[in-house]
Amino acid sequence: MSADLLPLPASQLERLAALGVDVARVLRLSNIARSRFEEGKARVTTAEFFAFWRAVEDVADTRDLGLRFGSETSPHQQHVASMAALHSPNLGEALKRLARYKRLVCPEQITIDVVRGEARLRFEWLLAGEGPPTVLIDGIFAGTLLLAQRGTGRPIVPRRVELARRRANEPMLRRHFGCDVRFDAPSDLLVFEAKALDEPFVTYNPELLEVIVPGLDAALKEGVGARSLADDVRSTLGQRISGERPAIDKVAKAMGMSPRTLQRRLEELGTSYQELLDDVRRRSARRLLASTDLDAGEVAFLLGFEELNSFTRAFHGWEGTTPTRWRANQSTNEKGALP
Repeated sequence: MSADLLPLPASQLERLAALGVDVARVLRLSNIARSRFEEGKARVTTAEFFAFWRAVEDVADTRDLGLRFGSETSPHQQHVASMAALHSPNLGEALKRLARYKRLVCPEQITIDVVRGEARLRFEWLLAGEGPPTVLIDGIFAGTLLLAQRGTGRPIVPRRVELARRRANEPMLRRHFGCDVRFDAPSDLLVFEAKALDEPFVTYNPELLEVIVPGLDAALKEGVGARSLADDVRSTLGQRISGERPAIDKVAKAMGMSPRTLQRRLEELGTSYQELLDDVRRRSARRLLASTDLDAGEVAFLLGFEELNSFTRAFHGWEGTTPTRWRANQSTNEKGALP
């Protein structure tokens, strides 16, 4: 699979239609021809994928569509990553397999950090130039919770949900996830109790795993070349850029190499650590300013700038305007968009 090419199955169109979505209008708004699904799935870029789900948001007449889409999936409708996860021995192994094999179906990276008694799942779109659509995140989080509940056979709930968006539909989200929901977060997180990772799966099927895992690992090995070192550095920076400027020695250590080796290999690719840091900061700044109510000072802090003026100068160099004016323009464009 190309680094920025992911499958959009025709079965998803059928599921959306069953939920009352005008699929023809969604395809028209997202500029994706129906003929691209003739072989059962369309191959789309991340930008097209996001455009598709933003069109779903625009067309949907219900706020809980993403939650329903993610939580009303039957086992035979699951992709290969979820199938491997569902038949794992416990929740921890299931989430590891989900994170490992999700890369086979889309350029989305799932990281699992166990910190202070919490298992924090972070979902990151490696090749996205903007934040993911709300309905897509709702669906992914609901689907992950369904995996945990279906696998354990218990009504397990997260410890909390953190969303990189403005406060909206809070009662609905709290009811569905059964936990605290926090808004204006630096990134989208689904947080479980760390001890929940040991919960055994009643769906554990070692025989099936013996059949499907070798093929998945082989496919993953073939696709390794689709990701470059620069992609890996961006991903590592995205995970670590929260309230401090990630030093190159820390990033290099996380990637198993020396800072000097990392710089040399990046130079061979025609880029540098500073260029990649600026790129991650720019994307993160745009996402946080567009999707949350965090003020410019808070965004500057999260991106590791020592002071607001430094962030403002950097942002002006990227976008040709200040963070405040850029946000105002985004708001004006959204209000002027057609429903």
